[in-house]
Amino acid sequence: MKVESVSVDEISPDPANARMHDRRNLDAIAGSLRKWGQQKPIVISEAGVIVAGNGTWEAAKQIGWKRINAVRTKLEGADAVAYGIADNRTAELAVWDDAVLARHLKALQADESIDHLAAGFSEDELMALIGNLPKDSSGKEFDESCADDVKMTICPKCGEEFPI
Repeated sequence: MKVESVSVDEISPDPANARMHDRRNLDAIAGSLRKWGQQKPIVISEAGVIVAGNGTWEAAKQIGWKRINAVRTKLEGADAVAYGIADNRTAELAVWDDAVLARHLKALQADESIDHLAAGFSEDELMALIGNLPKDSSGKEFDESCADDVKMTICPKCGEEFPI
């Protein structure tokens, strides 16, 4: 796979793309691109039509990028359409571990070098997740720095891990 830098004006979005990107989604992608750059290439056809990465391309244009990293696929027709759908759907099928996510977002919130909103969660969503962090028997949130002090047990019925 060869990654190439292509002009954003030389490629075009898939006119039949089934995935829609609203303003919030594009703003989150743009925030990520601004903070961390493009960490993975988009996928384009030999003709320069985007197969996967329409939102990334649109956000890059929104923030004024002139070039974007891409890989060219030889997939065509139904294979290209199916891959584009699978690329979006497989990410959509994953689930968050809300407790782990909340701890990460809480840590990011405290890190002044990171705009925690660039992760794509609104302030309200962030506060709801943090509000659901597990608490110890005194009602205090678990402190990650004390994680080694927390004893865990596994439910023999469901396999879920719980602090004791």
